[in-house]
Order: sequence, then C-alpha cells, then structure tokens
Amino acid sequence: VLDPRPTWQTRAETGLRVTWLGHSTLLLEVDGVKVLTDPVFGDRASPLGFAGPKRFHKTPVRFDELPELDAVLISHDHYDHLCLPTMTELAKSKVPIVTSLGVGAHLESWGVAAERITELDWGDVATVKDLRLTATPAQHFSGRGVGDRNTTSWASFVLENGKHRVFFSGDTGLTEEFRDIGQRFGKFDLAMFEVGAFHEKWGDIHLGPHNALKAWELLGSGTFLPIHWGTFNLALHAWDEPAETLASLVQERGVPMVTPRLGAPIEPSRVERFDPWWREVADSSAAKRLVPAT
Repeated sequence: VLDPRPTWQTRAETGLRVTWLGHSTLLLEVDGVKVLTDPVFGDRASPLGFAGPKRFHKTPVRFDELPELDAVLISHDHYDHLCLPTMTELAKSKVPIVTSLGVGAHLESWGVAAERITELDWGDVATVKDLRLTATPAQHFSGRGVGDRNTTSWASFVLENGKHRVFFSGDTGLTEEFRDIGQRFGKFDLAMFEVGAFHEKWGDIHLGPHNALKAWELLGSGTFLPIHWGTFNLALHAWDEPAETLASLVQERGVPMVTPRLGAPIEPSRVERFDPWWREVADSSAAKRLVPAT
C-alpha cells in the first residue's frame, strides 16, 4: 500500500491520472478536475459494523486525507459501492455528488444536502467544471435490504472534456450496450471494468475477467484498468484470481492493461505494461493470512 499524497500535490503531466484506492474506489484527475468514484473507506461492505465482508487491506489514505474533490461519482447503492461511514464523512463537506436515479434518497437520509446531489438517468449529463459526466447503460441490480430491490437505478459513466475520455463501468454484466457506447462517444483513453466478485452463473450481473475483456472489445478502445477486485471477499474465488486470469488473457490478445498498485497514482499513457504486483503479495507469508477462503 503506497502513499499517493505527494504525487497528488502535483498536476499530471499528461492531463490524465488515476489512483486505485481499492475495489471500485478511484481518484480520477482529468486535466485538474478531481472525481472520486464509488468511495468505500469503511472496514466492511455490509449493513453491520461487526459482520459481513471485511477489507483485506487498509485504505492507502483516510477519507480526510484526500485532496480537494470536485465531485464524487456513485454508480449504485450496493454496500461495496455506497458506504454509510464514508457518506457520513462526505456529508460534512460541500462536494457535489453525481449518482444514479433514486440513490439521492439514501444520501439525504444520511445528512447530505439535496442541492449537492445530481441524479442521472441513462443518457443524462452533469457538468463539473469543464468535465461532462454522462450516465450510460449497465446490466446490474440494486438494493440495500429486504423489500427495496431495484427501487433505485444503476449506471456506468463516461467522463470527458474534449481532451480526454474515460469509461467507468460500475457493476455490470456483459451487454451489447458497450458497443453502442463506444460508437456514440468514440475513442477512450482509459476504460475501467469490474473483474472480481464473479461466478459463471452471475454473468448477467458481474463481468469477471473473461467477460470484462469482451466488454472492453465491444467498447473498442482505452487502456484497460481492472477494478472491483482485491479488496473484499464477495465471491468463491481466490482474491488474486481475476488479476492472474487477466494476465494470461491480455498477453494472448495484446490488450493494453494497467494494474496499478494500491495507492500508486499512474498516468495511463505512460505505463507500457501491467505490473503483476499481486504475485509478490500472494507469495508473502503475511499475505497468505489475508487470502479469502475458496
């Protein structure tokens, strides 16, 4: 786990920089505009503070150590994407929040002022400084408890400003909509797809590594950055299986993939190949105690 704060004090030379903070939490810096995605800084992806999936590692920084944000982007309301302890902290700030339809009711109930919340339906656009955030289709579901399944929406997102274009998948299964997104928006610089917490029977709601590459091929461009893995035990596979599977697949297919270490800011256009850092972690005796049971 690295400390990204010194790098965050400088501006990205290429204009585009991303820091993976675990699971689907990333700090995106697009020509100086800072957007935090699906921020989960709590210890558990669960409604309970004492039970449920617990993170394998500490976050690289605390929520209050983040740089000044221009927006927070929340794809949907599942516990591993919408974290109550984090939202309680966020409620104390004035940062705008962009999210999917219906999610704002959760945020308001936790103290976030309504005027800070922008809900988007698929195709809707929010503007943060000169950055356009467009909600695009995804194939998933929502809900945080008994009786509220699919009462809120979910989305993937395109972030663009005329210089750079980034895709964030949120949670999704494989859908032809990715081809439509690629054709509508054009060339991407960076494409972040979920790859972990998968099972072959969950293909309609989660990609997994094989379908994530199919989704990337449908989108048609962008340095591929795998997300939604290596943080919580949400499925029956080893924590590093998604990354290891991708490592063999991208070499066969020549896919430009980056796998930044936790807390390591990278400028995608300057990374020549992926870093198999997880092998070092898996080989250490300390890490073996962190590997979830299969």
